[in-house]
Amino acid sequence: MERLRRTRRFELSPAGFRRLAIAAALALYGVIITGALVRLTASGLGCESWPGCERRNFFPEENFHGAVEFGNRVFSVIPVALAVATGLAARRVRGLPGWATGVAAGVAIGTVGQAPLGLLTIRSGLHPLLVMSHFLLALIVLAGAVVLALAPWRGDRGAAVPAPLPHIGLALAGVTLALVVSGAFATAAGPHPGDSAEIRRIGTLDEAVALHVRVTAAFGLTLAFALVYAARMRSRYPHVFRAGVALLAVVVAQMSVGELQYRLELPWGLVLVHVALAAAVWATTVAFVTLLWRPPPSARIHAA
Repeated sequence: MERLRRTRRFELSPAGFRRLAIAAALALYGVIITGALVRLTASGLGCESWPGCERRNFFPEENFHGAVEFGNRVFSVIPVALAVATGLAARRVRGLPGWATGVAAGVAIGTVGQAPLGLLTIRSGLHPLLVMSHFLLALIVLAGAVVLALAPWRGDRGAAVPAPLPHIGLALAGVTLALVVSGAFATAAGPHPGDSAEIRRIGTLDEAVALHVRVTAAFGLTLAFALVYAARMRSRYPHVFRAGVALLAVVVAQMSVGELQYRLELPWGLVLVHVALAAAVWATTVAFVTLLWRPPPSARIHAA
């Protein structure tokens, strides 16, 4: 009995774990934005050393690019700490599915792994493929944190939304991933290489934008298909439908900014907003697809 009480003292409630996972997701989203700021202000090589900024001084000197790059490193401590805390806490949540513990560990490992990958990216002189890998890994761990934030809410293994909607959701997740990858290629070919020096680029901007537009069209069709099905089931699964509407709103904002930035010849401020909205589209899509596979308990009760 005493051992049982001692064990429960270290347990974390599902609600507490959810708050921790949400905090981790928000921090991971924030570091994507600060990382994009580093690239778009040409501050990718603003620091001469790592983890300190200068060879003889840990902190940056009076240098804008060094301050931006070093600021991103300092901020990254927050998502790393929260991701590791989430990974450790997952083992202390009663009733949390076994797969969620694995996802939490993956989020922690992936977030910590960003540090050596970032160092390798700098050492390579901002090779575009490594820069893209740095960005895409950030999206992967963000997706894991979003799924974890919904895991305690999902409760037991009740009936999921009937087919084919969950499978349409998976297709939507796949085409959304293709969307952000093609967008990363467009950035790799665009006018913001990450530093004022001569940086290797991938392809031409026109080719990359043409690919991105085609993927956007496929994404739009898949999203419309999913939203039609979600609308038909909105009385049974209102939370799922609301998530779909929220996703649509973010997509409309992102497409509007994307069109505007292209017409204005890609000013870095608008590109930063576009990247932030792209990450929001990705995170909202992951949440939408997660709810398609296991809607909230309240939605299932309503359906019953």
